[in-house]
Amino acid sequence: MKRDFLFICSLFFFLGTIADLQAQPARKLVNVVVTPDHADWKYSAKENVTFDIQVYKDNVLMKNVSVDYELGPEVFPTEKKQGVTLKDGKLTLKSSMKEPGFLRCKVTAKVDGNNYEEMATVGYDVEKIQPATANPADFDEFWSGAIAEARKTPLNPRMTLIPEKCTSTQNVYEVSFQNDRYGSYMYGILVTPKAPGKYPAILRVPGAGIRPYGGGSMGEGIISLEIGIHGIPVTMPQEVYNNLNAGALIGYPRINMNDRNIHYYKRVYSGCVRAVDFIYSLPEFDGSTVGVTGGSQGGALSIITAGLDPRIKFLAAYYPALCDFAGYLNNRAGGWPHYFRDSKPQPNEVETLPYFDVVNFARRVKAPGWYSWGFNDVTCPPTSMYAAYNVIPGNKELNLYLNTGHWTYPEQTAAGNDWLRKQCKK
Repeated sequence: MKRDFLFICSLFFFLGTIADLQAQPARKLVNVVVTPDHADWKYSAKENVTFDIQVYKDNVLMKNVSVDYELGPEVFPTEKKQGVTLKDGKLTLKSSMKEPGFLRCKVTAKVDGNNYEEMATVGYDVEKIQPATANPADFDEFWSGAIAEARKTPLNPRMTLIPEKCTSTQNVYEVSFQNDRYGSYMYGILVTPKAPGKYPAILRVPGAGIRPYGGGSMGEGIISLEIGIHGIPVTMPQEVYNNLNAGALIGYPRINMNDRNIHYYKRVYSGCVRAVDFIYSLPEFDGSTVGVTGGSQGGALSIITAGLDPRIKFLAAYYPALCDFAGYLNNRAGGWPHYFRDSKPQPNEVETLPYFDVVNFARRVKAPGWYSWGFNDVTCPPTSMYAAYNVIPGNKELNLYLNTGHWTYPEQTAAGNDWLRKQCKK
C-alpha cells in the first residue's frame, strides 16, 4: 500500500505540471521503430500480428544493438525477454489475441548506457469491446437527485475583470459561482466578446492535477469558460497549488471512493453542470449553443457533462480518463486512475464507483461528439476508452492518431478545435 501511495503522489505531481493537452514529445538521438503489419493497427480475433523492430541512430539502421521487449495484452504482458541482440538490425515478433482488446509490443533499446523505449499497440475487434463496469439501476435517479439538490444553492456568481488579459475584441474575467452547497464555489476564467450580441459558448474542463488556469480564447465570437474543479481560485501563486498537491488534495480521485454521497468526484460532476448553469446566466450567451471539451480527466468530464446535462449540444473529448475501472477486476486494463491495478477493492468501493465511471455517462450521451486518442496511451489504456465510446448512442466520430500516447499532435488539437468552431456556427 505504501508503494501505491507513493505512486499516486508522483503521478499527480506529474499530471499537475503539464498542460491539459500535451505537446508532441521531442525527437530522440536513438529511435526505436516498432511496426505492425496492418496499416490501421487493427486485427480480427485469433489473427496473427507481426511486429518488425528496428533501431536507428542518425537515421541509420543500427546492428548488434541489444533490446528488451514485452509482448501481450496491454498492462498484462505475457512474454518478456531481455538482452536480445539485433544482429542484422532487425527483429520480428508474432502474437495474437482471442478476445476483443489491445495487444502491445514494447521495446527498450540499450545504447551507450541509455535506454530508448518505443511501442506499438494493436487492436483486436475494438468495436466489440464492452464495459466491465456495472450500470446501476438507480443511476439516473441518483444523479438527477444530486443535481436537483445542488441547484437549491443559488449560483451567487462573481466576475472580476482581468485587464491585462483583455484584448481589443475580448474581455477576460476571473469568475466564481456556488456549486452544491453554500460556500462551496467553482472557479474559472471566462472570455467573452466585447461587441454587443448573443454568442455560443464552450465549457473547457480540466485534466488531472492542481494548478492555476489562464483561460484562452476558443475563437472570435465564442464565449469560453475554463474551470478548475477543486473549489479554489485559479489565479493563485504556483506554490499554493504545489502545497495542495502534496498535502490536502493528494490522491484526490480516491477520496471517499467507498461512499457515493461524499466521493470527491460528486461535487466535481455537479460543478460541471453548475458551470453550464452559469453560462446560461450570462447576458451574452445565445441561450442554446453550448459545448464542452477537455483531455484526459477533462475528456472524462466532457462525456460526463454531456451525459448529465441535455443542454450540451456537442462535445470534443481527448483520451478520456475514468473509463471502466472494473476492467482490472476482469483481467484487462482499466482507465486512469487505475483504482484496482495494484490493490484489491476495499468495502463498498466496487458498489460506489459505477456511479462515477465514464462508461455509465457515455451510455446517456446523445449530443454529437468528436473523440480522439491513440493506441499507445498507457495512462488511459485504449481498451478502457473504447469501453466507453462503444456504448455512446449519439452521433460520434473517432479520430485516431495511432502512435500517440497521452499527448496530442498539433494537427490533432487543431482538428478538434476546428470541429468545435464549426458546431458553434450551426
